[in-house]
Amino acid sequence: MTYKQIKWLILTIPTLTIGLWEYVRHEFLLPYISMELGNWLAPVFVLFVSLLFLTQLFTMIEHNQDELNRAKAVQAVLQEREKIARELHDGIAQSLFFLNAQISQMESRPATDGPMLQKLKESVHRTNDYVRQAIANLRHPAKADTIPWLEGVEVLIDELKLETALQFDVQWEIPESRLSSKEKIELLAIVREALMNIHKHAEAQRVTIRATITEKGWMCRLADDGKGFPLEETMVKGRYGLKMMKDRAEAMNWHLGIERSNGETIISVRKGEA
Repeated sequence: MTYKQIKWLILTIPTLTIGLWEYVRHEFLLPYISMELGNWLAPVFVLFVSLLFLTQLFTMIEHNQDELNRAKAVQAVLQEREKIARELHDGIAQSLFFLNAQISQMESRPATDGPMLQKLKESVHRTNDYVRQAIANLRHPAKADTIPWLEGVEVLIDELKLETALQFDVQWEIPESRLSSKEKIELLAIVREALMNIHKHAEAQRVTIRATITEKGWMCRLADDGKGFPLEETMVKGRYGLKMMKDRAEAMNWHLGIERSNGETIISVRKGEA
């Protein structure tokens, strides 16, 4: 049923109900019920018919509106993904192509360090493949069984699995409804930075991610079995990645914890009391 048809039904059903009641009352029921009783029964019948039929029509309108909102949201996401894909293609991918061409020219120079050049060339090729895969992924809708706002982390985890021997154990139990749009952005930025730090510095073999609901909020915990780092020295000197995570957490009034326990480096982000 179209929205226009539903609208006309909502407008006409009460009118038809009262009209039909008045016709039946005057034609067939006058010998049996008084005028006063009939006047009292009229709004009762209108209310009964409204509850019976109009509530269903309102439900249909809400359902149609929800579908329309979802379609608009999907369209907005696809448009944004297309925009990002175009920017990746016009910017990064072309830059990598020219860089690869320059490296190919360098191969003909006798003074060039062969092994180092080959390693650099392989790195460029691999990065180019990542960008092209990202463009392909952005041009297609997200899978129905995934959480869209977590796809960035999932893609990063897949890339780390390909590049390294890292094993991941992920358990995400925070419902999307418990996070605002701003919280999603900031939390996933912290998670991505923590994963990149593990990849670059930890020399870890296993990473565990736990995101759970607490009594007054939620907690996201990342643990790795890597070599760790001197916490005191790091917090005094400061690292850009850790400072970024700390600043993001403080801006959202979250608690960021970094500790070393039982051979694991643990980074936790908590909202409310854990």
